[in-house]
Amino acid sequence: MRKYVLIAFLAAVAGIVTWALKPVNALTEMPAVGSAAPTFKLTTNEGKEASLSDFKGKWVVLYFYPKDFTSGCTLEAHNFQRDLEKYTALNTVILGVSVDTADSHKEFCAKEGLNFKLLSDTDAKVSTVYGSVMEYDGSKLSARNTFIIDPKGNIAKVYEKVKPSGHSEEVLAALAELQKQ
Repeated sequence: MRKYVLIAFLAAVAGIVTWALKPVNALTEMPAVGSAAPTFKLTTNEGKEASLSDFKGKWVVLYFYPKDFTSGCTLEAHNFQRDLEKYTALNTVILGVSVDTADSHKEFCAKEGLNFKLLSDTDAKVSTVYGSVMEYDGSKLSARNTFIIDPKGNIAKVYEKVKPSGHSEEVLAALAELQKQ
């Protein structure tokens, strides 16, 4: 009998430890394709408020990324910037979201020549609602996920655990396909 009690106890402890080690985004669900995109109001790199409703009637690429000035995030941003005219031709705006401050975003945009909006989610609430938050060294960061939102405000496509290098091309191809439907 003691053997079964010990096994049950160890199984319970293992379950607690496993749960505690999960990334934060495993505890929150991403909005599903076809559902209404969660609304938000965040400060931009320009120091102004921006909300999802500001872009009604346009396609939105809402991409979450961990940190300004890091190699993967810079590569991803450069690729979106490189393709910005193609997005504009597809009636699409690019919005980047991280937990960095608006001032950090302003410096990042200036240094890297970015001409699209970066949104400051310092309390990680929007990242959490989009199931795109992770923990690193005890801090919450935005996880690298992307959402294509249609002109009516619905989630049209979701990309999880994005690889920065070819992502912009992948999103452009998906937008072209989605707009044919």
